[in-house]
Amino acid sequence: MSYLTAFITGGIICSIGQILIDKTKLTPARILVLFIVSGVILTAIGLYEPIVKFGGAGATVPLTGFGYALVNGVIKEINNYGFLGIFTGGIKATAAGVGAAIFFSLIVGLIFRAHAKA
Repeated sequence: MSYLTAFITGGIICSIGQILIDKTKLTPARILVLFIVSGVILTAIGLYEPIVKFGGAGATVPLTGFGYALVNGVIKEINNYGFLGIFTGGIKATAAGVGAAIFFSLIVGLIFRAHAKA
């Protein structure tokens, strides 16, 4: 059942992104930033935690989950280290994901050579 709820949750988030691409003039980069900021705001006001509990990876894997991880990391570090946690929490909480993205981007870049458009 957890696979189904993750699929539904992730599908709804991705459908929102597709609707934004199709129906607005927002660039993909702005939509990505909108998703991250939405995740931060929804987590800060307590609305994203129930979505994560329901959808699991369907809610934490999309970019809204990145915003969720940032906020949770900051909150944890503030509780442990005070004011300095504002600056270190988000970085610590998302370092593995960012590092993996950079590493795999490098691997893909080495395998598939990019060519300039003619």
